Amino acid sequence: MFSVILRRSTFAAQRVWHWVGPPHRTSALSGASVGGSVSLQTCWASTARLPFSEKDVGRVKPHSFLGLDLFQKSQTHAAQLLVGSRHFHSSAVRLKKRTPPEPPPRELDLLRYDMKELWNSPKPALYLGFAGLIPFVTPTLLMAVTEIYYPELAYAQLAYSASIVSFLGGARWGFALPESSPAKPDWLNLANSVVPSLLAWVTMLMSDSIIPAVTMVIMSLGVSLHYDLALLPTYPSWFKALRSVLTTVAFFSLLGTLIINQIYEEKKIFSD
Repeated sequence: MFSVILRRSTFAAQRVWHWVGPPHRTSALSGASVGGSVSLQTCWASTARLPFSEKDVGRVKPHSFLGLDLFQKSQTHAAQLLVGSRHFHSSAVRLKKRTPPEPPPRELDLLRYDMKELWNSPKPALYLGFAGLIPFVTPTLLMAVTEIYYPELAYAQLAYSASIVSFLGGARWGFALPESSPAKPDWLNLANSVVPSLLAWVTMLMSDSIIPAVTMVIMSLGVSLHYDLALLPTYPSWFKALRSVLTTVAFFSLLGTLIINQIYEEKKIFSD
């Protein structure tokens, strides 16, 4: 078996040497079959001789250079197959997951960060939001200019404030209803959206006395603002900035009404 392998490898080496030999070869390869063997006669321009000839085939021994090299290669190949079969597995290749880049550090003051997006608000929301401050500001300015406390104006301001508080709670409910919304209609979102409406209802029950009623509606505006800024998932940045500005103006308007009630004389617009 070994002699057959050696004979085939020698014949292959001769053919390779024949075709890639020096470019100044002067004669072609010729062969004839004599006694079951192949005789090769090649004429070279130089005195170069093939590394193996037909006569060398029978004289090559296992301990010769070529035999030893083939023997070592066969052992190495068998060892590689054995080692490879031990560690062969068919599990799927899992690439190492790349860690996502760290987001840029956000400013500690969340409200100031959102205030930068105020003027990026949609124009309808911006205009309607600032127009909604008119019922807050107008009664307080009118009473401050005339230096008279009008209970009808104070009540109108209080009723409008209660309706705004209830509207803010309903906005959170509507924010959680769409399927594409980041806020889900769970107990946390829906229950918190009901709280401002309940506070507005209590405010109107206390409307006979302006001081506790206005105090209650100021607290309701603060609770609604806290929900809008801190309740997760939060609103867009432009909406939180707009809500902060509008709530601040409404707060000072209601506070001005409380101060005017204490320092100015009361007078009814529609006397009995």
